Amino acid sequence: MRTAKTNDLADRRSAAADAKAALLRAYRATRDAAEPMRLARQEELVTIAAARDERREERDRIKSETRERQQEQARLEAEEAAYQDAAAVAARAKVEAREKADSLIAQVIKDDAARKADRDRRYANRKARQQ
Repeated sequence: MRTAKTNDLADRRSAAADAKAALLRAYRATRDAAEPMRLARQEELVTIAAARDERREERDRIKSETRERQQEQARLEAEEAAYQDAAAVAARAKVEAREKADSLIAQVIKDDAARKADRDRRYANRKARQQ
């Protein structure tokens, strides 16, 4: 049942102000009681964020090292290919020089044989005229 007292404006205002104050006190009490949990959760979130940043830095470091290794490997492979190309060019030049020298020697031998044959023919003609 309702109270029998009269509810004039001043009473209603004071009752509303008391109710507001009671709600504010209850809110503050709840907030103060939850403060340690909030601080713990905030610390936990900070720790999680720090661990996430560390993992990201580790991933970035590993990616960077992998990229550097790949670049170094590519550079070494390019150097090896250049060395092999140079060796192939040198070997080909050596073979060509040997073939050219062999060709010159064969030409000299052939020319010498032709000169000797020509000399022998002239000698034979001279002997034939003398007889």
